[in-house]
Amino acid sequence: MARRNKLILGAFLQTPGQHTAGWRYPRANAEASLDIDAQIAFARTAERGLFHAIFIADTLPFPVNLNDETLSYSARVVDFEPITLLSALAVATNRIGLVGTVTTTYYEPYTVARQLASLDYLSKGRAGWNVVTSSNSAEAFNYGKREHPLHSLRYVRAREFVDIVKGLWDSWDDDAFLFDKASGKFFIPEKMHVLNHQSPQFNIRGPLGVARPPQGHPVIVQAGSSDAGRTAAASFADVIFTAQSDLAGAIAFYDDVRARTSAAGRDPDHIAILPGVTPVVAATRSEAEDKYAQLQDLIHPVAGVAMLSGAAGADLSKYSIDGPLPEVPPTEGDKTRQELLVAHARETGKSIRDLYRWLASGYNTVVGTPTDIADHFEHWFNSGAADGFNVRFSYLPGDLDDFVDLVVPELQRRGLYHDAYEGVTLRDNLQIPRPHSRYRRD
Repeated sequence: MARRNKLILGAFLQTPGQHTAGWRYPRANAEASLDIDAQIAFARTAERGLFHAIFIADTLPFPVNLNDETLSYSARVVDFEPITLLSALAVATNRIGLVGTVTTTYYEPYTVARQLASLDYLSKGRAGWNVVTSSNSAEAFNYGKREHPLHSLRYVRAREFVDIVKGLWDSWDDDAFLFDKASGKFFIPEKMHVLNHQSPQFNIRGPLGVARPPQGHPVIVQAGSSDAGRTAAASFADVIFTAQSDLAGAIAFYDDVRARTSAAGRDPDHIAILPGVTPVVAATRSEAEDKYAQLQDLIHPVAGVAMLSGAAGADLSKYSIDGPLPEVPPTEGDKTRQELLVAHARETGKSIRDLYRWLASGYNTVVGTPTDIADHFEHWFNSGAADGFNVRFSYLPGDLDDFVDLVVPELQRRGLYHDAYEGVTLRDNLQIPRPHSRYRRD
């Protein structure tokens, strides 16, 4: 398959918004995190905009390095569990993909295989799994563990975990079930496969109590950009999210992951690499700049420092807000995020205040008109930095509405974006082949 000639777009529905102060913006629904009607409306708007998939992130615990008073200024402390939410959205939408985040560090393969296979059936082939290894060390304390595993060990577990899940999805041949009322035979026993996976980490028999999913395997997404994350992505991911904010870095990442994918014996044209981007769009450039300035001015300093502390992996509240970022020890959490932050701080000399304002809406924020946003997308796409983008919205629903109403038509006018969904399943729409079962008889 040749490189795609149209953009793939994911809608990152971080409620109530990606921007640290997004929930305070006048057009934001501050209560959206626990409002299923609002979540359904967001999903339907994204589907109207022909997004290939909705992406639901997940952060399980509160950070351990922040006190309660500091946390009280954060809007990201409660949310729906992703697979539960996506199951509801499955029956409220028709074509858009449904990608949920599930950790391999604290969940079990059989449960995850069953959840995702069920979601694939509920959505008629639109499920996706964002594989994470849990960057927040506090998660250990909610799952009966005394300490968080090292970064490298989490990725070793993740690769074995994903292989087990894929094996469980292959428990049944596609034609295993007869449903033969006349003979009374429900399935063909020779077409059922018992995994019997045994290792120091896992002892899992199988088979899975769900038939082989409509997509064969739900689409697998991976977002780690560390060396271990890239190697993992090359071995099993269909879609890779990344956080580069400069074109040269994005091109280098794109080329590196494709090369690793090829070295792993997989076709690099069968993966999609999607950098994150936060467009702040309005009809005129001055209106877009005013919108962004208002969002920035709404950042409460306590919330800003709390957000930056999470990215730095250290409590920054004891340092001067107008002083530089102090030396921070390497994290065993989100290494990519910390490395990007520290590198930017050292290159620019920005203060803690300037850094949280820079990071408030995420990496790669683009402010401007629909033409400006489309220019940015087109340049990165044509430069070989991306197959598309994971689009983040500063606040919901307004920012999503503006993107769908203003940017999508401009991308379509340029021939960069599809005018309709091409297929039924998420794999169809991503142009990623349905995998064969590991038990296929040639």
